[in-house]
Amino acid sequence: MKSADLIVTAIANTLRARTRTTLTVLAIFVGAFTLTLTSGLGTGINRYIDDTVAGIGASDVMTVTKPADGDVDPRETGPREYDPDSIQTGDGPSTSSVSYLTAADLDAIRQVDGIRDVEPVKSVQLDYVQHADGTAYVASLGALVAGQSVQLAAGSAPDDDSAELQVTIPVSYVEPLGFTDAADAVGESLQVALTDGAYAQHTVEVRITGVAEEALAAPSGAGLVANDALEDDLYRVQSTGLPSDQLDRWTQATAWFDDGLTAPQIDELKERLANAGFSAATTADQLGAFTTVIDTIVLVLNVFAAIALLAAAFGIVNTLLMSVQERTREIGLMKAMGMGGGRVFALFSTEAVFIGFLGSAIGVILAMLAGTAASTFLGGALLADLPGLTIVAFDPLTVGLTILLIMAVAFLAGTLPAARAARKDPVDALRYE
Repeated sequence: MKSADLIVTAIANTLRARTRTTLTVLAIFVGAFTLTLTSGLGTGINRYIDDTVAGIGASDVMTVTKPADGDVDPRETGPREYDPDSIQTGDGPSTSSVSYLTAADLDAIRQVDGIRDVEPVKSVQLDYVQHADGTAYVASLGALVAGQSVQLAAGSAPDDDSAELQVTIPVSYVEPLGFTDAADAVGESLQVALTDGAYAQHTVEVRITGVAEEALAAPSGAGLVANDALEDDLYRVQSTGLPSDQLDRWTQATAWFDDGLTAPQIDELKERLANAGFSAATTADQLGAFTTVIDTIVLVLNVFAAIALLAAAFGIVNTLLMSVQERTREIGLMKAMGMGGGRVFALFSTEAVFIGFLGSAIGVILAMLAGTAASTFLGGALLADLPGLTIVAFDPLTVGLTILLIMAVAFLAGTLPAARAARKDPVDALRYE
């Protein structure tokens, strides 16, 4: 029997017991459907993280803080002793404290081997923003990590090389501030108010260069984004009237390290900073928090898919064992006519692979249709504030590998009944009643 004839015969034999084959295919379908949908979920979200959140900062940048001396968990040891040189960060169970960084600390960071440069992150507290004589709204100044970009609905990002005071506003502020749409806000002036160290309020007029979309990786504070000139000006105004011992103190700094360092070398750099009394986190660490959660969820869902495939594998074994039992005389006749044990094994293995292909193909196609429909619905409703997010996306290579994986599982499940058929003695098989 030629290979082509063997495949045609295997397919025909599979369709002989339609009910039994259909039930087995349905079991495989459940596993394939679940596996395809969960892998699509992981692909979609991780692709969004790569495309959108990956803009969170440059690859050669880390955020450096100085842990407070004796920092402890208040849930275990009671109240934390007050330290005038530290500031509390976080909220609730994640509350911790860091010491203020000083100019001396910045110099110490620069001296660490592998650090190219370091700049303090200037924190500015705004009172409100207002356009013309309209309503004043509470706002915050978002901090961009070095290398981070802003997703824009209109206009352009603030120019750090310009001396003009420039800012982007969130798209949610467009209508409240009195603009008809995002494009209408670009180029308009905005009044930004803040209070200095002597409790005097100042107003600074800035120009809106762009409107930022809502995004998962929005800048810290999820508010206005200023260029360097505006940030420096606001920080100067805010610092006016402060006692000399409260000037030049920062909660964190941005450090640039040697480009091209490997992950182990970056870990060594973090260790050197820790030995110098500082804590550091790269943008990759921040991305890791997103991907770890998503990958864990996908892994748990894939476990259920694997259980379904395991059940389907036993279904294949049962289907083919019964087929071997029912076709004993037929097997004996084929072997008596000269078909070798290897060809018999190949015939039944091909039947198993075909069953696996049917179940996986149907499962994959329906999963892609369901995933696409879910993405379309969620993208226009619950996830409308996250432009660019396709909650379930399918990678052709992953889809193809899923089908091949399930066919491989089907082949392995079919080896036992195929081997049993191949070992049958033709004389005994022909005598079988």
